Amino acid sequence: MTKSIAVSEGRNETAAPFLSVYRRSIENPLTCGIITPSLCLVVNGAKRLHMGTDIFDYTPGDFLVSMIDIPVSGQVASATEASPYIGLNIDFTIDEIVSIAIESKSGLQTDRKPLVVGAFVGKSDIAILKIFIRLLKLNSRPKQAAFLSTLYKQELIYELLSGEYGHLFFKYIMIDQQANGIGNAIVWIKENLSTSFTIESLAKANGMSVSALQHGFKTVTTMGPLKYQKQLRLQEARRLMLNNSFDATTAALKVGYESPSQFSREYRRLFGLPPLQDIKALRNNA
Repeated sequence: MTKSIAVSEGRNETAAPFLSVYRRSIENPLTCGIITPSLCLVVNGAKRLHMGTDIFDYTPGDFLVSMIDIPVSGQVASATEASPYIGLNIDFTIDEIVSIAIESKSGLQTDRKPLVVGAFVGKSDIAILKIFIRLLKLNSRPKQAAFLSTLYKQELIYELLSGEYGHLFFKYIMIDQQANGIGNAIVWIKENLSTSFTIESLAKANGMSVSALQHGFKTVTTMGPLKYQKQLRLQEARRLMLNNSFDATTAALKVGYESPSQFSREYRRLFGLPPLQDIKALRNNA
């Protein structure tokens, strides 16, 4: 079923607006990117993600959940023309998870273990797999897809909350909802990407000490606030050059860089090539 949908390399849309099917026929080296709040289920092949010092490997039946935007390095670790990597990706928001948690009165509590990076790998069960199958079958029922896909998504979130990994979802809900400022700080950085700030000003704005902000931010995102902003800026500049045909200088200024030369140095350090060469390589490999 997935192969009939994943006819093109890369991202393939489905009748469910939040569900995409990804296909890759060759393994690729580690590349930098950002994972957004989502669940990615591996159907065939394997993927590997590096988040700070953490390495996540996931194979058929495994899923990776990200609860926040996290800069990562990743690769398709197992794929061939005969047996391509196939992955299913569902986008969601913290608000959707909170809504289902409240409505279902799940009553789950977070465990008392220390907070970890805002992503985890789990093993899907029959209930989860059946929901994905129903979502994919909506491709043959486009008129019903808009209504039914929303119900299936809610069912999927409920199964995740009430299952083996529910405590991890609730842990990140608490990170987002508690007045510890980390969730608010992350949102502020994303929404004010071109705005410079100091650690002191960000901590004060969120009612935290500098040390608490630094520690909490690094725990959840694997890096400090300034590095997090820098990586988001570079990723956004890359997107602007690739999708909107911005030149390097315009993209750099758009995301908040004042020095094009500094932008080029940091861009090359992250992506391995100067901006124009990198964009050319991405287009050639598309």
